[in-house]
Amino acid sequence: MPAPTRHPTLARAFGGKWALVTGASAGLGEQIALDLAASGANLVLTARRADRLEALADDIHSQYSVETRVIPADLSLPETPQQLYDATEAAGLPIDILINNAGFGFLGKFQTGTPEWDRQMVTVNCAAVVHLTHLFLPRMIERRRGFIMMLASAASFQPIPYMSTYAATKAFDRFLGEALDAEVRQYGIRVSSLCPGPTESEFGQVAGMNSSAFRRVQPAQPVVRCGLLDLAGGKPTSYPPGSGAFFFFLERFLPRTLVTRVLERGLRSAIPNRPE
Repeated sequence: MPAPTRHPTLARAFGGKWALVTGASAGLGEQIALDLAASGANLVLTARRADRLEALADDIHSQYSVETRVIPADLSLPETPQQLYDATEAAGLPIDILINNAGFGFLGKFQTGTPEWDRQMVTVNCAAVVHLTHLFLPRMIERRRGFIMMLASAASFQPIPYMSTYAATKAFDRFLGEALDAEVRQYGIRVSSLCPGPTESEFGQVAGMNSSAFRRVQPAQPVVRCGLLDLAGGKPTSYPPGSGAFFFFLERFLPRTLVTRVLERGLRSAIPNRPE
């Protein structure tokens, strides 16, 4: 990934603070970690793939004068959020920036998926987000400072046929983030929900998408830079380049059933051939 440059606004907001980035081994999580490091933030990096995390930590050390910690962990396991909290507390690391980025999706007919896959998706995309936020938010309130990013999605604004569970989890994340932001502003804490459209990452590969599903994807770097600037600036919802913000606005004036049917026709050709 390209090395981001230092941005003065982000450096003022995040410099010298400790950030926990989930799903940091690839995609948006990796780019968020790099951008935070460029801003002077110290990092706790977590994901399942230890080798990828170590490589990212080495990359950060070679470019930026910040501290890093690597904690390989699987957020599909219910005990993982507590383990991450205990590890940072034991090390005396005050997490002032919580990046709830870890997540995955599925493209296909609902009946061709499995209950186990959907259950894990809800666990990682929703339950782990709630648990981590419950653990780290009280300490932020005590310190009267903090930032929390919810990695939502453009899919959070309407039902998405053939991505039904994923879109529902992202709507959950966005609603949770927007509500929390209103609750905790009085304590000097900012919560922002980042809502990217199709972005370069491993998402499509994990979700089982055909290469034709999204012909145009945004580079990760401008998406992340926009999201972090909006987090620093206190915007509850962040619409990065290519997210389709105009469509979100227009959609308010259209029947939801119409929008859903249009999306169904558009995504039908992108469905992988799976036995039913």
